[in-house]
Amino acid sequence: MQHMLAPRLTMQIRSGNGLIATSFLCALLLTVIPLPAWSNPWRPLWVAMVLIYWCMALPERIGVTVAWLLGFLLDVLEGTVFGMHSCALIFLAHVVLVSYPRLRAVPMAHQTMLIGLYLLIYDLLIWGLQRMLDGVLPWQGWRMVLSSVILWPWLFVVLRDLRRRHVEQDA
Repeated sequence: MQHMLAPRLTMQIRSGNGLIATSFLCALLLTVIPLPAWSNPWRPLWVAMVLIYWCMALPERIGVTVAWLLGFLLDVLEGTVFGMHSCALIFLAHVVLVSYPRLRAVPMAHQTMLIGLYLLIYDLLIWGLQRMLDGVLPWQGWRMVLSSVILWPWLFVVLRDLRRRHVEQDA
């Protein structure tokens, strides 16, 4: 009996679904974990960065549906209006899915600048939606975008190495 279960277990591990789900869960936890008040404006956009990585790495498996689900979970965790993060993450996923061949082909410095631009647009979308709902709010998201851009190369390398070890590639 154990002999028959081994190939099935290996196939599940190699599909990478657990790794992908775990990376999104970690990003959600890092987004809502309490931080000192002075560091909150510098909190990286973890969910957006992990979504960008998986849309680039596995565009046939991760896309706007996953972005919608993550946005819904983020709205629940942060207590924001339902659909706010979903809208912004769907837009972000679409942009990455359209441009992923270019993102994969450019050097890391260029990729980091493009990711920074995408994260800036994402954060401005969130700010615009909050402003429409809550009135005038000063935009302070540049710090989140800057910390995310600084962390992007390391996050990319860590997720790439985990993916290469645990996720079977189709081609």
